[in-house]
Formats: sequence, structure tokens, C-alpha cells
Amino acid sequence: MITALRRILGKAGPFIGLALVIALFAIPPETRAHFLSYHNFKIILTQTVIVSIGALGMTLIIVSGAIDLSVGSTVALSGVIAALLVQNGFGAAAAAAAAIGAGGLVGLLNGAAVAGLRMPSFIITLGMLGIGRGMAKWLARDQTVDYDASPINAWMTTTDPSGHSLPAGVWVAIALAAATSLLLRNTVFGRHVFALGSNEAAARLCGVPVARLQVMIFVLAGFFFGLSGLFQVSRLRMGDPTVAVGLELDVIAAVIIGGASLSGGSGSVLGSIIGALIMSVLRNGSQQMGWPNYFQEIIIGLVIIAAVFLDRFRRGARA
Repeated sequence: MITALRRILGKAGPFIGLALVIALFAIPPETRAHFLSYHNFKIILTQTVIVSIGALGMTLIIVSGAIDLSVGSTVALSGVIAALLVQNGFGAAAAAAAAIGAGGLVGLLNGAAVAGLRMPSFIITLGMLGIGRGMAKWLARDQTVDYDASPINAWMTTTDPSGHSLPAGVWVAIALAAATSLLLRNTVFGRHVFALGSNEAAARLCGVPVARLQVMIFVLAGFFFGLSGLFQVSRLRMGDPTVAVGLELDVIAAVIIGGASLSGGSGSVLGSIIGALIMSVLRNGSQQMGWPNYFQEIIIGLVIIAAVFLDRFRRGARA
């Protein structure tokens, strides 16, 4: 019985969790009408973009058996760089390339340190968390980076003349999720990522270029984090070096809720996206219920603890 329950949670757990969270806020009559409206779901999807794109990168890292605690700092740094370029007259394309490139550079430094120094990714990325945040504040001169109107601002807006179209950021997140899923499930690179997370020593004996693979994983994840920073700028309409503090916790929680194991070797893109949706629905519903911020933080904390517990419960089934 317990084994069957573990298998069900391993496969359908994220979908069950999303259904339960939606039901939690859809049942009360005082929130039902607005919560279930199309406009509110559009807001939820838009709010999910930053975490979900970050979760795509974190899925690659966690499946490989590593962790990255520098997500929030990378998002802030990438956003500040993009805003500075726009402020100095560069176009949206240049700002986007710079933000994504900055994220990739942070990922390269993380990956090179993990692979070259053979140190735990937890320690390396914890150090980069402080370095990235400090760099963002230094570049922004410890203040927000404001700029005039830019096409970037339209990528995350929930207002449009028709009221029905989804923001560009949502479509980008969907396209990237599909591409990342194909990369993980249907390429040699994806199989190597799962092999690395399952057993690094065995993967090395089988001819997997472990060091190069680790660098590639962190660089690719860095690209995703940089893109999240770009969409953060679009949402805020400015670069803020103090933004995204604690974002890494939401991203990690989304991936674990989605079925990935902290020990590596398992995980899915679809599960991570569902996990990100669960986090967004919780925040959106809590705000509509009028719950204070501290209560929302307690709920998110409990969800993260529950996610780790479910991870251990699922691992018992695989054992």
C-alpha cells in the first residue's frame, strides 16, 4: 500500500498538489469569482514566468546531482546590466543578449569552480550568491536603475487592448520548457545529465566527460537565470540590485515539488513547471484571501519542508 502510494506521488503528485491548491482558493465564495476568472489566471501565469524559467535551469542542475544558491543574485545582476544598457541608449535586443550572457558567465564561473576545484556546488554557489549581489549593487551604485520607455516593458504586461492575449514572457517560458524537455529526454546530453546525477563515478567510468558536462550544465542554467533577470526588469520596469532575494528557494522548491530528487538522477521539466505554478497560485490566492505577508511566508516555508519530505518519501519507493 505504501509502495503504491509512493509511486502515485512520484508520477501524479505535482498535478494532485496543483489541483488541491486551486481548490483551496476556488471553494470559498468570497474569492471564487475573481480567483477563477481568466484575467486572474493570466496574472498567475505571468507571475510564474520568472520562477518557471529559473526552474528550468535548476532542473538541469538538480538532476545532475548539484545545487545552485546564486539564482537570486544572478537574476538581480542580469537585470541591472540590462537596465544599464537601456538607460545608455542600447536597444532591447542588446539588453537581452547582455542579460542572458551575464547569467551564462556566472554559470561558467560556478561550473568551472565545481568541476575544477572539485568542491561542493553548495559552497561554490553560496559564495557566488554574495559576489553576484555585491556586483549588482556596485554596477547600480547601490540604487535602482531607471530608464525611459523600452520595448522590454511590454514583455510582461498583463494589460492589452483585447484583454485576452497572454504576455510574451508566458509564451517564451512555454517554448523553453518544451525545448528543455526534449533536450533532457531525447538527446545524449540529457542522458548524460541523468547518468551524472545517478552516479558520478559510474558515469565517469562509462566515458561521460564529467567535468565538461558540469560546466555545460551550469552555463546553460545560467542562461535561464539571466533570462529570468531580463523578465524581472520587464516586470518592474527598472533594474533593482536588491530584487529576487530568496528567489532561489522558490526555484528549488518548485523543482522538488515537481518530482526531482535532491540527491540527483531524477526530475522532469513538466513537474518543475507545475511546481512553479503551485508557488504562484499559493501567493495569488493568499493575497486574495487577505492573508498578511508573514502568514504567506509561513505557508511557503511549510511547502518547502513538505517538498523535501515528499522527496525522501519518493526515494523510499525507488529504493
